[in-house]
Amino acid sequence: MGRYEPSRRTVLTALTAVAAFPVGGLTVLASTSEAVMARDLEVLTVSDQSVAVSWTTAVADPLGRWRPVEADTELALGPADSRRPPPVVYFDPTPTAFHYVEISGLEPGRRYWFEARSNGVRAVSGVTLRWWNDEQRHEFRTLTPPPGRLLRTLALANDLHYGEEVSGQILAVLPTGVRQEPGMPPYPAVMLDALLADVRAPDRAADHLILAGDLTSDGRPTESRALRDRLDAFGEFGRDLLVCRGNHDRPRVGAHWQSGVRLSGTEHHDCWGPYFLPRQRLYDYDLDGLRVIGLDTTDLDGAGGGIDADQMSRLRTLLRAEPDRPTLVFGHHPVTRESGMSNLGGPGFVLNRRDGATLHQLYERAPGVFLHHSGHTHRNRRTRPDTAVPVEFLEVASIKEYPTGYALLRLYEGGYMVTFQTTRTAAARRWSARTRTQLFGLQQRYSLGSLADRNHVVRRDMSGIRRARKSNAPALRTRHRGVPTVAHR
Repeated sequence: MGRYEPSRRTVLTALTAVAAFPVGGLTVLASTSEAVMARDLEVLTVSDQSVAVSWTTAVADPLGRWRPVEADTELALGPADSRRPPPVVYFDPTPTAFHYVEISGLEPGRRYWFEARSNGVRAVSGVTLRWWNDEQRHEFRTLTPPPGRLLRTLALANDLHYGEEVSGQILAVLPTGVRQEPGMPPYPAVMLDALLADVRAPDRAADHLILAGDLTSDGRPTESRALRDRLDAFGEFGRDLLVCRGNHDRPRVGAHWQSGVRLSGTEHHDCWGPYFLPRQRLYDYDLDGLRVIGLDTTDLDGAGGGIDADQMSRLRTLLRAEPDRPTLVFGHHPVTRESGMSNLGGPGFVLNRRDGATLHQLYERAPGVFLHHSGHTHRNRRTRPDTAVPVEFLEVASIKEYPTGYALLRLYEGGYMVTFQTTRTAAARRWSARTRTQLFGLQQRYSLGSLADRNHVVRRDMSGIRRARKSNAPALRTRHRGVPTVAHR
């Protein structure tokens, strides 16, 4: 999400929200002598066999500001059609203010009823818009997985902003940003560590991690170098980890970027590219039958997006050569007209209309393209294609702020399942609760998205993809075209 070029619409929307939403964030822990409220209940994840819910416990101070307070964690859950009260399926007496419960072993395609409690107080939703809010019913239905075997799993993430110090700041003169608490590590580092640990956890077991842009705060050399070192420790670029550039990673003009590669005919220097990828260059990857294409959608100046002629020509050639091959495309900027009209930055914040229309035309002639992943808007949302193409256009929320998660894409022989996964370390949960108050309270309503946008199943033929080898199996055979490794930098 562009922090340096806020649109008029963004600012006006946030200012208008002041009268409607509380501005008091969760700060230091309070005592339990006052009445505890269990609030901000959210059904974060629903898969075919599991559910994850979260909430916070807090008390209001004399000024009406909510402060977190520690309490126990309890969840009752059972089939919605049962006449018996749902049994308690989870209880943890360990005091915490930031509660997260994940229950597995559920039946696919079944409706369940639940109740979350802390210190005996029932947790309630912090959002009152009923059309948007699934938590008020205290019910959910598990997904029905696609037919066939699970082939492989990809984690889709974006907008890390490594090196950033203030999250959610629209303008320096507005008190909308959130800083890390004193004595805590920088929040981008906290969230990166939480992400890398989570996708490798046995219950996530991602074979590949895709980072769709805005990896750094400003694309400075110190940010780019430090981030590359941390990611190299995670896995191999082009196989375990695939990346593209975002507008925050773009070349810049100024003293901070003088050490970077100067772009011909400009005063811009690129400090991000030498550590990751050259500007406006497409990269394609063969993941055992799954084709993944990464696009650089960044303009040289500004937060909007575009694709130059050479990159578009390369994409056209690839799709024309194998139009039916299962293909996932990712780039930083959203593509569709609906995304342009519904995001806080307005139509100029997404990919320009000409290039968006060209992508739709290419996808019409390439039925193997099934999903286009983007970031930039810092929200979870599926938007309608501009034309009748069978492609899912999926925006994923920022990993560096509320709701601090990523999309898990599980590919089966007969389709795919998308589930939103929040990071689970204690530091990440605390930071998520702090940043949900960004944008004068708009953050929680804007970024999380609907349950169906976050968690859904699509049926289609994926049988051309080979099954990933797990555990102690040899590394995946992956053709990787030109992305610099440690030895090549």
